[in-house]
Amino acid sequence: MKPPFLAAAVQAVPAFLDLDAAIAKTVALIEQAGARGVRLLAFPEAWIPGYPFWIWSVSPLEAISLSRLYHEASVAAGSKPLARICEAARCNGVHVVLGLSERDHSSLYLGQTIIGADGCIIAQRRKLRPTHVERTVFGDGDGSDLAVHDTPVGRLGALNCWEHLQPLVRAAMFAQHEEVHIAGWPSLAAGASGSPAYALGRQVNLAASQVYAAEGGCYVLAATQVVDESVLRVQAQHLGRDVPFPLGGGCSMIYGPDGRALADFLPEDAEGLVVAEIDLGTIAFAKALADPVGHYARPDALRLIHDRTRWRAPPPDDADSHAPGAKELSA
Repeated sequence: MKPPFLAAAVQAVPAFLDLDAAIAKTVALIEQAGARGVRLLAFPEAWIPGYPFWIWSVSPLEAISLSRLYHEASVAAGSKPLARICEAARCNGVHVVLGLSERDHSSLYLGQTIIGADGCIIAQRRKLRPTHVERTVFGDGDGSDLAVHDTPVGRLGALNCWEHLQPLVRAAMFAQHEEVHIAGWPSLAAGASGSPAYALGRQVNLAASQVYAAEGGCYVLAATQVVDESVLRVQAQHLGRDVPFPLGGGCSMIYGPDGRALADFLPEDAEGLVVAEIDLGTIAFAKALADPVGHYARPDALRLIHDRTRWRAPPPDDADSHAPGAKELSA
């Protein structure tokens, strides 16, 4: 069994639409985590260059002026900015799961880059289906993005935001015996009590992270962004008018495999790290009660088909490399 270790979920204001500042802030948080003995650090959804909050408030046509800026502030795989973060992970001995807007030529994807403590990239995944108006900015992932990876900090997986509300997505992750899960979220201030968008708020989405932990018998690190006046100023500057959006929204938390919260919440407008101890040995006890893909499963009655084909656009000389293929998993 692996010894217990410290893990942390980031709660912070993004360096909004400023790639250089975003990289510097990310490196500083990795250094802060390393100084505290943290071995696994989780960042929010679209941490770099910040979640595009305006998409929930203005029309796509009005926001077209932000498209080029957001594209230029996004991060390409194999780029120098990403290499700087990998080097920070290596220097501080921290595994990092980084939420980012991934730039692939002229398209953007809601990505999560999993970086080992040796600075090597373990995986780069994309959100399977962006939620509602997110589809005006981001493209889809594919079945290869639903993967769990063997690492020194356990079998590690990650999802973004409302992927946690898709039952078959959860089943695909659980079927791979996930032990530690990173849940990337934007700010969760939009669904305050009385809001017509209640489902976008803190109560529902924290419950999704907590239930994921109990349902999957795994640890969940839920990382959230914070909206402050600096974010709204940048939006207003480029849109030519103020765009209302609730401030705060930070509610990062770490949940144990029985669903219990393992730390205290920070104030919703505060920045910091939510830190807790991860003891993978406790998973066996949680799953003794209910293992969703073991003794508590009924594969004779219910089965999931998970097509893991990687549907990225192939180069011209690789046209036959994406033939469909499916693997059947118990769920």
